[in-house]
Amino acid sequence: MANRRPTPPKACSARFAFQILRVFDDLCKSRNFKGRKLRYKLIMLVAGLGLFVIGGELRPADQGTSLPSRIDPKAQELLTKTTQALGGESFLKFKSLYTRGRAFVFSEGETAGMLPFESTAQFPDKRRFSYGKFPAVVLINDGDHGWEIDRFGIIRQPPVQIRRWTLANRYTLENLLREVLREPGILVQFGGVDFVDAAPAFVLDLVDARQVRVRIYLHQSSFLPLRIAYQVQDPDTHEWQKYEDSYGDYQKFQGIQTPMHVGHFLDDERITEIYRTEAVYDKPIPPGFFEPGNPKGVS
Repeated sequence: MANRRPTPPKACSARFAFQILRVFDDLCKSRNFKGRKLRYKLIMLVAGLGLFVIGGELRPADQGTSLPSRIDPKAQELLTKTTQALGGESFLKFKSLYTRGRAFVFSEGETAGMLPFESTAQFPDKRRFSYGKFPAVVLINDGDHGWEIDRFGIIRQPPVQIRRWTLANRYTLENLLREVLREPGILVQFGGVDFVDAAPAFVLDLVDARQVRVRIYLHQSSFLPLRIAYQVQDPDTHEWQKYEDSYGDYQKFQGIQTPMHVGHFLDDERITEIYRTEAVYDKPIPPGFFEPGNPKGVS
């Protein structure tokens, strides 16, 4: 396990950072947090909610050079059992997921704050995410396009923010198991057994079409994913940063096992924890929901 301290990210949209910091203004005054450290933690809260990840841009696979997929028999057997455990065809075929709940950010091992959130994701690459209390800040992403809506109006997300969200979104449980594993050039091998939070787990080692190494931990009895870990090289520092998403408290909604507790770690340090209180699959989505012209959306 790496023990090095994560490298603080460069500044994102100034107004976007201001909105987050405004939510915790009283906290900053009441507790002795260093400004730069707290700012970093709050930005990572957004990463934990799937908004963006502080890490390098993934390079697309070279055109015309992809290799055939290779999945060893033991790994394929476990992936099949995992798909069935998550809901089988219901898991494979759902198109959108609405969730709401609360997210907690941590600093120096202590809880630094909490934000309520609502999220609608239309897979594989659309999302509308609101966080904070009235007036909430809304982030919209549609592929390579992104907008931010707050009380000041609408602005475009900067390219670096869109790239980082694209990276985080690619390795969500849903996209990894339903999209990435279907790409040509994938390599999946059985990696043995391990323990995740004292639970015995099977390990799958994966190298995707973009040559990113991913490790998936599956509960030995339920076959549900416990953790997904991957490494990305920071383009500025050239240091390798390790990201881990933990999944727990699975509950069945519309025939699909859904993790209601999701934790996010950077270089073995807990950054955020998300507690979902509601999940709805394939909830009707109104026209224009993933466009900035619909500032309020529909809950």
